[in-house]
Amino acid sequence: MGNRDILLYFTGTPIMDIQTFKQLHRKGLISDNSLQKVEELEKGRLFSLHWELKTLLYLGVTLLSGGLGILVYKNIDTIGHQAILAFIAVVCIGCFYYCRRKAAPFSADKVLPPDTFFDYILLLGCLTLITFIAYLQYAYVVFGDHYGLATCIPMVILFISAYSFDHLGVLSLAITNLAAWMGIAVTPMRILKENSFVDTRIIYTGLALGTILSLAALASDKRNFKKHFAFTYNNFSTHILFISGLSGLFLHQPFYILWLLPLLGIAYYVYRQAMKKESFYFLLLVTIYLYVGLSYVVISILERLDRFGMGSIYLGFLYFILSAIALVRLLIKLNHKMKPHDSL
Repeated sequence: MGNRDILLYFTGTPIMDIQTFKQLHRKGLISDNSLQKVEELEKGRLFSLHWELKTLLYLGVTLLSGGLGILVYKNIDTIGHQAILAFIAVVCIGCFYYCRRKAAPFSADKVLPPDTFFDYILLLGCLTLITFIAYLQYAYVVFGDHYGLATCIPMVILFISAYSFDHLGVLSLAITNLAAWMGIAVTPMRILKENSFVDTRIIYTGLALGTILSLAALASDKRNFKKHFAFTYNNFSTHILFISGLSGLFLHQPFYILWLLPLLGIAYYVYRQAMKKESFYFLLLVTIYLYVGLSYVVISILERLDRFGMGSIYLGFLYFILSAIALVRLLIKLNHKMKPHDSL
């Protein structure tokens, strides 16, 4: 194969790696003239603004949704509840109407959006839906003391929308509403008034929610039904399970050894799943969360030994130095085991 054939072969591909051509040039496989032409083609290549535009569109939807809240707060006495609710409802209905008209037929596999603006309009419709129901409850208390309905209704609609329109962002909103419905979300006002940052019931609820989300991920993967949703379910599940396990470990200090066992079980399960799917991201989560839990146990043991004058401070410093080195070496070793793709 001559220099011209090599140049045409590589420049005919969608993506050029200039370093590859430089290596070929150093090995004498292509001439100086061919390398110069490749460099000129690379410099004249158009720059893609795909992700920049998507980021601006998502930011615009978020700002518009937040602007609705500011509009309600600033003009609640002059505009009136009915006018505000009507405006939010019109925006929400318009967004869902557009998405229903443009949406592709439902499929258990991944469905691509019909146009560029589809995802953002759907996200705006879901955000305005949440705003509408929350404001309806605030202004007219339509659900009375049954605050769970205020989160359950949008949660159901969001899950249906996520599966109907195949949208991972809406699925994340639905999972967040599920967490709120199950009592995970605690408002800042409650924390300030009750001065309570821990609650055993929330820990158990978090473990239950993490288990449910993990089972949802397994079902999506095994039954090949919206299989690409499994990563989002696993992501939420992993963080919720580990945070709940660590909270139990910190809260029940006299029985921290008992709480270490479920934490180790969570770590083992996530580790097996991560190795099965070759996901370094979830291996990293397992390593970090487990390191925090084990470090807490070690420090707790050293504190008890300090009562007998065994110099726990120096042992603690030694532990963190050695464990940090071991942690870095472990992450490097695990990273070498992973393949280029990273999905769970």
